[in-house]
Amino acid sequence: MAFRRLRAVMAPSVRHFVMGLSVGMCLAFLVFSYVQMNYGSTKMIEVSKDGGVDGNKPMSHEEFDKSIARANLPDVHLTVDKHMHHDDDAIARKLSEQVRVLVWVMTSPDNLKSKARIVRDTWAKRCNKIIFFSSEDNASFPTVGLNVPEGREHLTAKTMKGFRYVYEHHFNDADWFMKADDDTYLIVENLRYFLSGQNTSEPVYFGHHFKTIVKQGYYSGGGGYVLSKEALKRLGEQGNNTKVCRQDGGAEDAELGTCMQNLGVRTANSTDILGRSRFHCFDPETHLFGGYPDWYYQYDANGAKKGRESISDYAISFHYVPPEKMLSLEFYIYHLRPYGINSGEQDLNQQKRLSR
Repeated sequence: MAFRRLRAVMAPSVRHFVMGLSVGMCLAFLVFSYVQMNYGSTKMIEVSKDGGVDGNKPMSHEEFDKSIARANLPDVHLTVDKHMHHDDDAIARKLSEQVRVLVWVMTSPDNLKSKARIVRDTWAKRCNKIIFFSSEDNASFPTVGLNVPEGREHLTAKTMKGFRYVYEHHFNDADWFMKADDDTYLIVENLRYFLSGQNTSEPVYFGHHFKTIVKQGYYSGGGGYVLSKEALKRLGEQGNNTKVCRQDGGAEDAELGTCMQNLGVRTANSTDILGRSRFHCFDPETHLFGGYPDWYYQYDANGAKKGRESISDYAISFHYVPPEKMLSLEFYIYHLRPYGINSGEQDLNQQKRLSR
């Protein structure tokens, strides 16, 4: 009876809101459950013979890509959110003008319709400039071909040629230059906030820090690494010297790390003021709940921590994110809202902001 009386006095607009909220929560739960059943338990990392982090066991990268191709990913076309959000994005828009970020994504012809397409239609839209590099040109996607054969044994060549292309064609288009994979999810606003406390004129780069192989350590390729303007300048001017930088072979991220060290480009701390990680080489669930492979405990420079208190509120990147989980993250981060809560901004950078 009480419910009937309440329903009778509720305005139609309120009833519609409640009904829409209920349906939305159900859909969100179903999406999350589907993603967890299909992708939540995927483990894909192993250590290469060269000592770098190459892929995932028990499933290789090639097997991972094939499994995504077999998943019959729906042909989702993301458009402007039609719901009436009232977010105040003035700070984010201001940072977009002050901290210009170019991101280039390493992909392949076979991944354009699955992984790369979803990257293009989600977080890539928030970059100041985005470039997709592949082994061949594709004007309709578009991708820039690097004339490098496909295969993990050639990722170092892809990386070196990708950064050289950016240096030669887009050096003045951005202040920071980031490499990511087509299964990396990037929260661009948080990247800009972190970089706003750094000086792009310094020879420095940032990412998920591994402490082995290279004296100063190096950064996970899949977690993404971002070079300052000075770092890119040194790589562009001296990176073709085979005595300084390996041009192909080996583990891409470790080889780039050795190259950076030889060029005098230093690694630096990217944790927030509470010591929590921002760049991540696994998906969110792995960093939340653990289950790391054995090698990770020797590699991770931040102690291989897990749990909510180890991940920054302003996390920047996650890796091994398949397309449907990427769509889910896009929904959770930019659409789903708890009513009546305005989280505001936190000052989580380690140091005072430096002028460029």
